[in-house]
Amino acid sequence: MPSSLSGKVAFVTGGASGIGAALSTELSNGGAEVWIADRQIGRAQELAQRLRDGGAKAHAIELDVRDAAAFESAAAEAVQESGRLDYLFNNAGIGVSGEIDSYTLDDWNDVFDVNLRGVVHGIQAVYPVMIRQGSGHIVNTASMAGLNTTVGQASYTATKHAVVAISRTMRVEAERHGVRVSALCPGVIRTPILTGGEYGRINAPGLTSEEFQKSWERLRPMDADKFAERVLRAVLRNDAMIIVPGWWKVWWYLERLSPALALRVSKMLLKELRKMESAPGTA
Repeated sequence: MPSSLSGKVAFVTGGASGIGAALSTELSNGGAEVWIADRQIGRAQELAQRLRDGGAKAHAIELDVRDAAAFESAAAEAVQESGRLDYLFNNAGIGVSGEIDSYTLDDWNDVFDVNLRGVVHGIQAVYPVMIRQGSGHIVNTASMAGLNTTVGQASYTATKHAVVAISRTMRVEAERHGVRVSALCPGVIRTPILTGGEYGRINAPGLTSEEFQKSWERLRPMDADKFAERVLRAVLRNDAMIIVPGWWKVWWYLERLSPALALRVSKMLLKELRKMESAPGTA
């Protein structure tokens, strides 16, 4: 990882597992001081200790991104101790999979509270700090689901489209303050989010978590550590849209060039999903 991360201070939400843990580790490898923020404080502490054992500066801080006041307090603590915040990785997320007719209101709210309001809370807590500094970079984790029609996970898709929109607008507005903003749109990465994450779930009675995970394997998931290395290179380039693995851009281009064809592909994918749910022996 390029040395330009050396001496920087990064705050990573959802930093104890999956993409967040991989980013925290790679940031640390690049010489950054890392704040690992997560509801799973035990895991965050374990990762922070592991990084410190390797000679890094790492902190674990308990944070539920759904709580705006808690986010404000956590950001303030990081600034007080570290002196500044150079990077915010607004990364915490959950998923609820299943068709809309399987949803409850709680399903919508749970995903919106973490994936969308959590990002907004991060912006409200950290953006003013970066404006005062005259520098900083906010990286909001969206998804390829935020760029494409994605069946079987409407709540997740809705939040990720919103995160892309916020990021693109904010990138233009923040430039005058010296603050950079990027939207991170992962393809399929081998992490717990594929089956909802620690706090998500699958609303598909015919599928177990193992079978759902197996279905994702057909899309060639990238290992999280390899993903994090490529992402941070794009962050250092100040890319507006960070799509990793790069071949997923094909689906983004298809959505933009031929929305009708993209819808037909989505119908085919939904048909396959329904076939899996109804297949004998899947329950």
